[in-house]
Amino acid sequence: MNLLKQLSEVAGVPGREERVREIIRQELTGLVDDLREDALGNLIAVKEAKKGALRVMLSAHMDEIGFLVRFIDDKGFLRVHNVGGFDVRNLFARQVTVHASSGHDLLGVMNPATKPVHISTPEERKKIPEMSDFAIDLGLPPEEVKKQVRIGDMVTLRQGFLDLGEVVTGKALDDRASCYVLIETLKRLKKPTAEIYAVFSAQEEVGLRGATTSAYGITPDIGIGLDVTLAVDTPGSPTEQRITELGKGVALKVMDSSMISTRWLLDEFIALAEKKQIPYQLEILPLGGTDGGAIQRVRAGVPTITVSIPTRYIHTVTEMVAKADLEATITLLGHYLQQKR
Repeated sequence: MNLLKQLSEVAGVPGREERVREIIRQELTGLVDDLREDALGNLIAVKEAKKGALRVMLSAHMDEIGFLVRFIDDKGFLRVHNVGGFDVRNLFARQVTVHASSGHDLLGVMNPATKPVHISTPEERKKIPEMSDFAIDLGLPPEEVKKQVRIGDMVTLRQGFLDLGEVVTGKALDDRASCYVLIETLKRLKKPTAEIYAVFSAQEEVGLRGATTSAYGITPDIGIGLDVTLAVDTPGSPTEQRITELGKGVALKVMDSSMISTRWLLDEFIALAEKKQIPYQLEILPLGGTDGGAIQRVRAGVPTITVSIPTRYIHTVTEMVAKADLEATITLLGHYLQQKR
């Protein structure tokens, strides 16, 4: 799990994926036939096949939800703009890292700009702050903050990666878990008969941008989005609202709000999982999208499916995935790519 730990803990909000990209580049150098970065910051790894072979594109996004500095006040407190969707209820009293333009990573804390509970009224305590209410305290003199930090600097939440045995938990497993799966799939893949384009995409959390531009350039015959999906199997959630369950296998997406998986492709994956006795579950996600939704709609359209990793507590710093589900995903993808002609 050392690679997944590195991927989880490294910083990379939309448009600032360079640290993630470098880890992936180091892992894949010498293992693929071509490795290149495009204009938007996508990293594209290619395993070649014979001329005229089917082109299969897989895409997992590198970016995590985070923030950019938007204002520095006279006392040195920072206000931020979110890049990606947050539930603000998960942002109270968080440690953060400000990746400053000075070249230093500055540690601080983020809290809503509200009164402490001891001096607030009952009505004030009930109010849920908005994103614009949060401020970052670096504990530095204001002149030092303004010397090191500028508008647009990246801010990420701090959280260590934990291996709990059967599961792992940490920040940014959406979608670094899929980046890990794609890397491991490429490592295990022998000479495929199809031409494989493995895309580690940029700016997914702000509109599936990297997958759109890379798919336009690759012109794949088949698209496979790789992402996490909700495992709604925790206390407080009705059974009928479960999207997937942790530890029950790879999830094959039927649809989400960005795509409906191509039916014959979904059927192929179901049949292969059953043939190889790989545990799987079918997924319908009412709200949310993946790189698959972008691939499917480029040019004249691409037959596409999304393969998902069940994940608890998505868009928090305690996202949790099961090792067995990671392995099931890698195994299914490997079998599919090895036999695809």
